[in-house]
Amino acid sequence: MAAPSLCIADGFFPTDFFYRNSTRRLTYDRVTNPKLRFHRRLRNGGRVTATVNPYSYTEAARPEERKSLNDFWVEVRGFVNSDGGDGGPPRWFSPLECGARAPESPLLLYLPGIDGTGLGLIRQHRMLGEVFDIWCLHFPVSDRTPARDIVKLIERTVRSEFFRLPNRPIYIVGESIGASLALDVAASNPDIDLVLILANPVTRFSNITLQSVSSLLEIFPDRVPSLLEEYFRFEQGYPFAAMFETMLNETDAAQMGGGLLRNFFATSTLLKIFPKDTLLWKLQLLKSASASANSHMYSVKAQTLILLSGRDQWLLNKEDIERLHCTLPKCEIRKYENNGQLLFLEDGLDLLTIIKCSYYYRRGKSLDYVSDYIPPTPFELKEYEESQRLLTAVMSPVFLSTLDNGTIVRSLAGIPSEGPILYVGNHMLLGTELRPAAIHFLKERNIPLRGLAHPVMFTRKTGSKLPDMQMFDSVRMIGAVPVSNINLYKLLRSKAHVVLYPGGVREALHRKGEVYKLFWPENSEFVRTASKFGAKIIPFGVVGEDDLFEVVFDYNDQMKIPFLKNLIKEITEDYTYLRNGEEGEVGNQDLHMPGVIPKIPGRFYIYFGKPIETKGREKELKDKERAHEVYLQVKSEVERCMTYLKIKRESDPYRNILPRSLYHLAHGFSSQIPTFDL
Repeated sequence: MAAPSLCIADGFFPTDFFYRNSTRRLTYDRVTNPKLRFHRRLRNGGRVTATVNPYSYTEAARPEERKSLNDFWVEVRGFVNSDGGDGGPPRWFSPLECGARAPESPLLLYLPGIDGTGLGLIRQHRMLGEVFDIWCLHFPVSDRTPARDIVKLIERTVRSEFFRLPNRPIYIVGESIGASLALDVAASNPDIDLVLILANPVTRFSNITLQSVSSLLEIFPDRVPSLLEEYFRFEQGYPFAAMFETMLNETDAAQMGGGLLRNFFATSTLLKIFPKDTLLWKLQLLKSASASANSHMYSVKAQTLILLSGRDQWLLNKEDIERLHCTLPKCEIRKYENNGQLLFLEDGLDLLTIIKCSYYYRRGKSLDYVSDYIPPTPFELKEYEESQRLLTAVMSPVFLSTLDNGTIVRSLAGIPSEGPILYVGNHMLLGTELRPAAIHFLKERNIPLRGLAHPVMFTRKTGSKLPDMQMFDSVRMIGAVPVSNINLYKLLRSKAHVVLYPGGVREALHRKGEVYKLFWPENSEFVRTASKFGAKIIPFGVVGEDDLFEVVFDYNDQMKIPFLKNLIKEITEDYTYLRNGEEGEVGNQDLHMPGVIPKIPGRFYIYFGKPIETKGREKELKDKERAHEVYLQVKSEVERCMTYLKIKRESDPYRNILPRSLYHLAHGFSSQIPTFDL
């Protein structure tokens, strides 16, 4: 049996628990490794290094190579067998496969669930290890450390690391028992910057449940694993499994627990590797830890992300989770309906992607949307592109840009590579234009577009009628940030490519008869902000929404219905509560969802005009009047771009979806569809 590929650190306890590194070196092609560079030798022996765009071939992108579930079982058994009869107290270890991490990476402490091995993140180690310093807590099989002493161990580690790096957050990822321990630690250390990620937390373990499971285990012989293995073969018709099923139905203990016990044995497959006395101890530890967490949760001030499985939740109580959500002041809940009890070991779930989409990753005391942003991997972009494939196929967007000499060209040849660039344009209905544009910029130019989006996409008041945050994951994955002057300032200072819609929600959720009408404020500071960094301002226009939808039930109609009027006002007030005194046009827009009907799909057209230079004009544009002149120039250019597109699209033979479909059938679905002559 291979030894686990882990480096064990004793933390605060001495240990002789070391393993050799059996991790093999992995190699990646240009698709899966965004940092890969290729080389070619010159005749004189020198080398030229060129950077490969990792997003050019996302169709061939594969998930990042990671350990399999079988590897997990092998290493779990290695841990259990290596513990022996005297495994010692709990201790920390750091997985070797995490490799080199980014500078200033925060510490991530993993607290295991009922298995206690500390290997629950084994499929996540490599990706998490690129941006975190990972320590995992391991409980030897023979360990009987009570919950309060485990909490003290974790607290010593947290306080030591906080003293060493006080300006860096400490992440605690906990599953079931580990989640309860994490809440206890957070409640006792409100002065330490903690970020909790709790998977299927158990905050109340009833005595009835505990007695039911404990009583059932008591009547089993010592070889519980063998019995469980037989039970898992029930569907194949093994006779002992039928007897086991009958025993579950007939015993008094089973009657007390009902179907809960079947879920306990059927879903907690890890338990079959432990002896009976260890299982009983784990249940007592779970009871003690959950009771302590339940009594202290009102003291928790830490930022918290709760991850819930939709299937096989044998201990979770919806009322407890809702109470936990309401009690914790900085809490967000994410549900994964198709996942089971062992959330982090299942295919299709990437913890780092969840952290990125929820904007929970930060290196300092507060989130910096610029420096803390982690771009999508090629595979993440592929999945995002596939989620938008139907919309992209329906829109079949045409991209036009302008060279320095004023020549209009197809695609993005006229877009400067170096920032800072500020793209200023009109919002389409429902803001549908940003997604295909962000994909196109990454695939063709490896340029992330940092869109300034409505703050409602980034925060939500507990009990609010605002939409669930998960519906905005795709927007946040591609780098959207809340619109504000400070975020615009930081993005331009970092030389980013920033997209700004001065019309905001009022333009994206416009009313009947307002198609292609700009709702820009009388004054805007974006010109003066851009001039501070010498940013180029690129006006752009987008048309095509009238080829897809027609608004039939707008804001004015909805305000005539008392129920909808009250709902809109409530949602708007919730947002007003969250924006913390933010001023400007964004704060004066009621949030609603216009009713639309689809049309026979036409086509989207996006035209980027000639850049407007601000470099060297900082002193000139400090004057509000001169800056306002440039502001009006930008607005005029946006209107000109829209007018150009509305005229030219009339000569596009592929504006309708039918000729586009025929073109795809003749030339392949990956072919580029022509458009009007330039």
